[in-house]
Amino acid sequence: MKKMNIIIPLAIAGIVIGFFLKPEQNVQVAKSEVPNPLRIATEGAYPPFNGVDSNGKLVGFDVDIANALCEEMQANCVLVAQDWDGIIPALVADKYDAIIASMSITDERKLTIDFTNKYYSNYLAVIAPKGGVSGADNLNGKTVGAQRSTVAAQWAEDNLMGKADVKLYDTQTAAYSDLETGRLDAMVSDIYPAMDWLKTNSEFVLAGEKVDINDQIGIGIRQNEEALKTAFNKALESIRTNGKYAAINAKYFSADIY
Repeated sequence: MKKMNIIIPLAIAGIVIGFFLKPEQNVQVAKSEVPNPLRIATEGAYPPFNGVDSNGKLVGFDVDIANALCEEMQANCVLVAQDWDGIIPALVADKYDAIIASMSITDERKLTIDFTNKYYSNYLAVIAPKGGVSGADNLNGKTVGAQRSTVAAQWAEDNLMGKADVKLYDTQTAAYSDLETGRLDAMVSDIYPAMDWLKTNSEFVLAGEKVDINDQIGIGIRQNEEALKTAFNKALESIRTNGKYAAINAKYFSADIY
């Protein structure tokens, strides 16, 4: 699903959640393969994948996946919220050990960090007012929004620049706001957050078919940390086979997004 990063100075945000797991739980990977504590960052601003509830607690699909993986690894984990634009620089600077924040696996990012196997697949969608544009092939001459530094923004720039007025926003929320007020004719977004937003915005629709950009979402880790990468991949395989992944998936989505 998500996003294309621009490397900027660090800006660590402050929500921290720690949890400890019982020693008698089934061990899928050796504790020595993971840091103690294992520090995991998410954005906290991308529902239903990650967000913050009314009590200031990190919640969402990414958060539940992180917790399930930590349980499989018997890891003492701490989850932190980090603004998106600084999330890769902070990982490289050793502020945490992994990113579970709906981050797309891209060749550009692989120049800076490494990734585990995917933990879900993403598609893009066009959101528009009912009776507006009919889909991704009907955006010429329109004003189209997307969140900055995302695969949606990259797609819009690659496919619409010179044909449409492309406006980029620092947050998904700001783009939604301009769509609601009519400043945008359409918005390009990851499909699952778009579907979640549409639940409470019935005057808008997914316009046309989803856009398949072969977007796979993985866990970001620093380069040359093969033991941690192997531990995460083993845990991912385990939750896919033992039913934990399916239970988390069903909590948020009607279809398997893997």
